[in-house]
Amino acid sequence: MPSTHLRQNQLLKARHIVVKLGTQLLTDDTGKLDQTYIQHMADQVAQLHSQGFWVTLVSSGAIGAGLAELKLSKRPKDVAQLQAVAAVGQRKLMTCFHDAFEKHSLEVGQLLLTRSDLDDRVRYLNFRNCIAATHRFGCIPIINENDSVAVDEIRFGDNDMLGALACNALRADVLVILSVVEGLLDDQGQRIDLVENAKSGMKYAREDKTALGTGGISTKLEAAQLVTDAGEVAVIANGRIANVLVELFAGRQGVGTVFVPAKKKLNSRSRFIGQTSRPSGKITIDDGAAKALTHKGKSLLATGITQVKGHFEHGQVIEVLSTDGVSLARGLSNYSDAELKLIQGKRSNQFLKILGREAYAEVIHRDNMVVFK
Repeated sequence: MPSTHLRQNQLLKARHIVVKLGTQLLTDDTGKLDQTYIQHMADQVAQLHSQGFWVTLVSSGAIGAGLAELKLSKRPKDVAQLQAVAAVGQRKLMTCFHDAFEKHSLEVGQLLLTRSDLDDRVRYLNFRNCIAATHRFGCIPIINENDSVAVDEIRFGDNDMLGALACNALRADVLVILSVVEGLLDDQGQRIDLVENAKSGMKYAREDKTALGTGGISTKLEAAQLVTDAGEVAVIANGRIANVLVELFAGRQGVGTVFVPAKKKLNSRSRFIGQTSRPSGKITIDDGAAKALTHKGKSLLATGITQVKGHFEHGQVIEVLSTDGVSLARGLSNYSDAELKLIQGKRSNQFLKILGREAYAEVIHRDNMVVFK
């Protein structure tokens, strides 16, 4: 598929865009928020908004802004101090965005998330509904990780992944990851225009983290892979290019690296099960069960389960592994881990005697499963 087709068809037809802005873009050489750049970005978003696009921003920069506000020379290592810095910086960051969009008579809405907000199905749906309502009010939603309360267990890891998960949860048409490089660069440092599979681009990955940022090119490629696997377009581009967003969504050539989407789009339920919600446990299955899942489109039965790990309850997402540890699928379990340990390797006509109650024939029904290719 040529880049021209993607740029002049899918980008032009896009209506909901998620744009991730990195810390290095949002701050100047002194580490303070770059109000001039933020204004330039607001001008572009306002122009797209006037053309009927829904633009959702995923913004880094809270910790960088907090460091500048508190006149700290380096990022604290103490968790509580880092959270406090983020709390101070987040207010400053949103003030800058508010002032920039006010010039276009646009209001902004702030959403602070932790990883667990997207693990929970109810909160996941509330997030989607809130973003949609914010757009219907004519406002610009701005998402950031809730660094003031986040710890390792509930972090996204970096805002590239937050952008990808948000894009998939919202079923947005395009994720644009803006950085300070032209896109994905080859071994000669030249921009690659089109990438058929983001995973294949990992051979060009170089470490490019900054003092304030948390993600490098590898995390951007992982984010692009998540979005394209769901059937949407991803772009990595230089956010310092004049009018980069306007140029992209006018179908211009030569801007950024475009990643080709999978031919089949995942529905919202499959995105939640297969991509967004983190598995609460893992089960290993034998080769016969693996073939039934991956080649025959069958549900998962207890007879093929050889090992159960983790703690989970009925209805939670679990990961299905092959005998050599390869992730085959994710799905909603009909049983808790304790129950599965009792019935693993058993036939369904034995469940009543083992569990003392009527039970499901399938451990994971095909309708509640996403199989990875």
